[in-house]
Amino acid sequence: MSSISQALRDFQSLESLAAQDSVLSALDARAKILVTLGFIVTVVSFDRYAVAALLPLALFPVILAALGNIPERVIGRSVLLAAPFAVMLGALNPFFDQQVVLQVAGYGITGGWLSFASILIRFVLTVSAGLILVASTGFAPLCAGLGRLGLPQVLTTQLLLLHRYAGVLANEAARMSQARELRANGRALPLAVYGPLLGHLLLRALQRAQRIHQAMLARGFDGQLHRSAGLAWQRRDTLFLGACLLGFVLARQLDLAHLMGVLVLGIVR
Repeated sequence: MSSISQALRDFQSLESLAAQDSVLSALDARAKILVTLGFIVTVVSFDRYAVAALLPLALFPVILAALGNIPERVIGRSVLLAAPFAVMLGALNPFFDQQVVLQVAGYGITGGWLSFASILIRFVLTVSAGLILVASTGFAPLCAGLGRLGLPQVLTTQLLLLHRYAGVLANEAARMSQARELRANGRALPLAVYGPLLGHLLLRALQRAQRIHQAMLARGFDGQLHRSAGLAWQRRDTLFLGACLLGFVLARQLDLAHLMGVLVLGIVR
């Protein structure tokens, strides 16, 4: 449970990065949302065996992190934390798809290994882009931008409440984990004990949620979280959106990996 609470705290720490002044944080949230969606669509549109063609797209999150003054270690730690889900998603591909589709130095590489590698690369690219979006925008402006783009108000409100009170759940889990460690005296608990622990955590979370909801109703909550921060689309947002979408189209239509390889070989020669 302590690792889960630490993961939630790491995600919430991205909020503090959005408060710093940078080229990326000055852009409108809607422009960054549309660019991130375009990037994700571009990544997932490649063939399932595509590996080399996806590598040049890694320049996008690298450049955005540099423009937003976002430390790479923060993004990398969050990506590694969620990496087991991508590994479980494609771990069986090498066993089901054993047809050799590529020869490298005399060794045959099956389609299963290529698709597995492609899944991992897509995961790293898309999750990194999403984390950079949160770190450069902030969760409240991000939800405001989603609302202006047409996302229903009830969904944006749920996202805001989920983000705001995830730390409360993390603190409850941390206290339960600390109590377990004190009572166990360093001994590992049986697996059957974790079921009641999670059930107790759920009950405590529900009780806390009811108290929070009653307090919000007492303060005039009407189902919407009103935000005073306005959104103003500027020329730089149009240029950013147009340049990024044009780059995605070129990356999808051209074999950038081959062109980069030819360029590097030409320079070496």
